[in-house]
Amino acid sequence: MDQIKNYISGDLIPPGSGEYIQNYNPATGEVYSLLPDSDTEDVQHAVEAAQRAFPSWSTMMVEDRSQLLLRIADLIERDIEKLAVAESIDQGKPVTLAKSVDIPRAARNFRFFATAVLHFASEAHPMGNEALNYTLRHPLGIVGAISPWNLPLYLFTWKIAPALATGNCVIGKPSELTPMTAYMLSQLCIEGGLPPGVLNIVHGYGNKVGSAIVSRHGIAAITFTGGTKTGAEIAKTAAPMFKKLSLEMGGKNPTIIFADCDFEKMMETTIRSSFENQGEICLCGSRIFIERPLYDRFKEEFVERTKQLRIGDPLENSTQIGAINSLQHLQKILSYIMLAQSEGGRILCGGSRVHLEGRCKYGWFIEPTVIEGVPHDCRTNQEEIFGPVVTLTPFDTEEEVLMYANSTQYGLAATLWTNDLSRAHRISAKIESGIVWVNCWMLRDLRTPFGGMKDSGVGREGGVEAVRFFTEPKNVCIKI
Repeated sequence: MDQIKNYISGDLIPPGSGEYIQNYNPATGEVYSLLPDSDTEDVQHAVEAAQRAFPSWSTMMVEDRSQLLLRIADLIERDIEKLAVAESIDQGKPVTLAKSVDIPRAARNFRFFATAVLHFASEAHPMGNEALNYTLRHPLGIVGAISPWNLPLYLFTWKIAPALATGNCVIGKPSELTPMTAYMLSQLCIEGGLPPGVLNIVHGYGNKVGSAIVSRHGIAAITFTGGTKTGAEIAKTAAPMFKKLSLEMGGKNPTIIFADCDFEKMMETTIRSSFENQGEICLCGSRIFIERPLYDRFKEEFVERTKQLRIGDPLENSTQIGAINSLQHLQKILSYIMLAQSEGGRILCGGSRVHLEGRCKYGWFIEPTVIEGVPHDCRTNQEEIFGPVVTLTPFDTEEEVLMYANSTQYGLAATLWTNDLSRAHRISAKIESGIVWVNCWMLRDLRTPFGGMKDSGVGREGGVEAVRFFTEPKNVCIKI
């Protein structure tokens, strides 16, 4: 059985306690590896390692830092097959998805920020012949990066790559539910020659390792992706300590479909945006609003295509719907399906746990589920389910669907389908959401700001926003 280790000061080491946590394969329901049950002592060692590494890393020529990070990107791309299989086993997602999306994006994250810092420039503000102001940007110091279980390596690298590229040292905590590819990344960092202490990865539970990182003096900023309740707890601790915060949290994203859309393109994409990664993506569209003239046609076709999705062993290339990440989460999703029925919902397809044959007999699988007939303001339509469950609701006017779309506490992402350009601009401006996709979904330019409104988050990631977050501006005013 694999035994994962912490990555501290350039070495792979066991936790100080000597205790380990069982790590489950969602597709089989069996323990297949062990990860460190780390605590405050391990975080302290990681902070000390980062403090030793920071002076030389922060003053290293930016071109040299860039080359080291590009080397790590190369190694991720070299090991894409191995990493994709590990991600599939650890998370439950289809291996084809891990190979085509998750692992290539992890390499792209390193490559993007390794090159972005080469072109980043600060501002100058001349005051005529009186004075010259210019802005210096320094790395913050040590940054805590806490990442979720749904897109493990993808989102872990999305945080650590810009932090490292801008000269910070990082204490990273992957989810205890999906630690394997972060562990493999630490092995690649050693092979790639990343200096000891620049990146430290401490595995374990959130209430031990995560809390220790958030509350530790000497860690200047926290970047977090995960649930809104956890984000609120992080803010409660970190804000009074005046740490910089970037919190990317929950979503209850609307998909708005007008009758004038390209039906085939919309249908193909909406199946993806509803059920990709078992619906365990914060950007999935879980509330689908369809203009009434198109509603019956949409419902019939959408339900039929949903029924055809293949649920199976995540390691088989034909699988489209893999395993739910944990038994606890599977039970949560099933409880929401029962709740929807009690709120008047009609299950059009799915709604049940799936028991496969063979290797995955005891795995955690759920049918993709489509529900109609629930009010827009009921719990099913207001609370984040984070699984393969969507609701269908007809609408008549733009004003009505905007009210539906904006009625939740969340504001992360939205998808809009229409061939009316004026309508696209008009509705995009009024949707309370950090990102709006028009006639597409998950089309990402890493230069653009990413993050949510309302309870979906604080701050933005990506592009110049990330570079600015991980640096401290200093104005210098020189009298002429």
